[in-house]
Amino acid sequence: MTLRTLLLLVFILGCQSSFSQDKADQPTKVESIDATIATLYGVISGEKGEARDWDLFKYLFKQEAKLIFSAKTKDGSYQVVYMSPEDYIKRSGTWLVENGFYEKEIGRQEDRFGTIAQVFSTYESFRSKKDTEPFMRGINSIQMQFDGTRWWIVNIYWTQEGPENPIPASYIQNRP
Repeated sequence: MTLRTLLLLVFILGCQSSFSQDKADQPTKVESIDATIATLYGVISGEKGEARDWDLFKYLFKQEAKLIFSAKTKDGSYQVVYMSPEDYIKRSGTWLVENGFYEKEIGRQEDRFGTIAQVFSTYESFRSKKDTEPFMRGINSIQMQFDGTRWWIVNIYWTQEGPENPIPASYIQNRP
């Protein structure tokens, strides 16, 4: 065996070990509502040039889950854009890495009944961890389901704050 072959084998085994370790940690990332939401914010956040763990992102969602963005159009009407987790990655993944993006939860209102939960998660968005002022704020409406083992995200429906749509203080006061 050549040195080159040996180094390649060590690299591959190291990657598999790291990959297996990451996969083994995944169940702890969805064992509670808190853990699932922290993982959601953590997986989309990163400095400019920092890759995101899209496999972990997809792991958070039930099959057929939707990410739904509500925005005001140029004509003043509101529209919604429906995306699968894969659509979100295709639409936003490159932008997140090229620009840097950190989303931080600053408030939460949570309702739970049996195996379902509705979480209003108020967020602030930054380009870097070092930023002190957010460039955007809004509310994520996150619907979740507990299957007896773990929490799944069923849908995320969100909108941004704007001059005509300020976030009420009551959605910031209940910090997680």
